[in-house]
Amino acid sequence: MNAVPARPSEGHTVVIVGATGNLGTSIVRAAAEDERVAQVIGVARRLPNWSPPRTRWLSCDITREDAEPELAEVFRSADVVVHLAWLFQPTHRPALTWRTNVLGAMRVFRAAAEVGVSGLVYASSVGAYSPRPAHDPLRRVDESWPTHGWPEAAYTREKAYLERYLDAYEQKFPWIRVVRMRPAFLFKQESASEQRRLFAGPLLPNLLVRSGNVPVIPDVSGLSMQFLHTDDAAEAFLDAVTSTVRGPYNLASEPVIDAKVLARTLNGRIVRIPAGAVRTAIRAAWLTRLLPASPQLFDAALQLPLMDWGRAHEDFGWTPRRTSTEALQEFLLGLRTSSGMNTPPLTSRLPRGGRARELATRLAARP
Repeated sequence: MNAVPARPSEGHTVVIVGATGNLGTSIVRAAAEDERVAQVIGVARRLPNWSPPRTRWLSCDITREDAEPELAEVFRSADVVVHLAWLFQPTHRPALTWRTNVLGAMRVFRAAAEVGVSGLVYASSVGAYSPRPAHDPLRRVDESWPTHGWPEAAYTREKAYLERYLDAYEQKFPWIRVVRMRPAFLFKQESASEQRRLFAGPLLPNLLVRSGNVPVIPDVSGLSMQFLHTDDAAEAFLDAVTSTVRGPYNLASEPVIDAKVLARTLNGRIVRIPAGAVRTAIRAAWLTRLLPASPQLFDAALQLPLMDWGRAHEDFGWTPRRTSTEALQEFLLGLRTSSGMNTPPLTSRLPRGGRARELATRLAARP
């Protein structure tokens, strides 16, 4: 790890763990332009070739058992620690994602407490929530809705586990201002290449998502969800960093995304498809390594509640600048143009062999 920079005399020093991914790059970019922030320290396993203003980069692998002292040394210069680091793949090896997502996060949280940082902002998720109300699936839930996740999917199980860990953490360290942000699905143009690799793999040709080239939109009973532009989420995170708020906050935008909204956006025709048939197809593609996203994640998506994000608006005036359809359209543009950023997770460049190698090896390519 490189030398740790000293704390500036004015403004917030913010350490962002997992600063090179979809959400991290948006927060770094917003913080670097915010006068309330004096310095950003981005922590990542693989350092980017990207130099925003007032930003320093440090390399640290939070999966290492001896990472805690290194993290604590970095956090000594911080007013607030933002934890974003998350490993989505490989879904066939849940012990590996657990080691990064849960054990790695616990190291970050313990290191923050060890040096007495004043604030900890954690990226939880809509995926942490228990299933939507069975009697009223379109009801918006606030932050008091239970956070037990969907136990069969690694992503939701890990998010829910960390919610329980933070419950105990806040009891043990009441002087630390803990903020749990629970955003909807996050999209921006620059994240398109990474998200294609993570969730669609080689089965999604970019031409297919061009407006007018998606003739059929599957209408799956119970499948409706919320999207949010990543830059809008970043603004909320930055507001949480620079204010005195604490507790959980839902983040989402309108409208809710369902088959009708997708059909209007993609100029497609709605075709009713049973959820069981979709799951069977996803399971077959996942088992043969053609699709990175697991059938359990599809099951979880069918259970997700719709969130009321009024608390964020009331407490720190947050309102998304873009609609969910605008976020989706920007993401689709990113797919068409193979967009990315100059960070290892967001690079648009595929490794040698590209899509052909993905299909030949039945593995989603990772830069």
